[in-house]
Amino acid sequence: MKFLMMVLGTQADYEGMRGKASEHSPAWTQDELRAMYAYMSAINDDLTETGEMLDGQGLAEPARTRFVTADVDGKPVITDGPYPETAELLAGYWLLDCADLDRVTEIAARVAQCPGPEGLPEYPVVIRPVLEGAEDI
Repeated sequence: MKFLMMVLGTQADYEGMRGKASEHSPAWTQDELRAMYAYMSAINDDLTETGEMLDGQGLAEPARTRFVTADVDGKPVITDGPYPETAELLAGYWLLDCADLDRVTEIAARVAQCPGPEGLPEYPVVIRPVLEGAEDI
């Protein structure tokens, strides 16, 4: 079964990774950043080795996000970032091919234990099954 596993973050979290603390997120040290990247790389390596990793990427900060909707006439309405500091958006994802929901939940629990600075907000690791076709709805 294919699953999309996602992690969330805010603009304040990205600023914190650049060393700028706020009321919403602490500043990261270079050692904390290295530990986080090493931890995530180890997960990616393990998933690649087991053949479960199909794709995975970290995403640019929310300030570089664009929302596109349509107005009543069907014309595009474009909203560029930045967004409020507390708006959680997708920060990264893995597309996984796992035996079942229990296995991807085990992986998500490992991701949820990623190291970071004290006071870092905790966000859920989101798991969504990928539909094979319209009949899966």
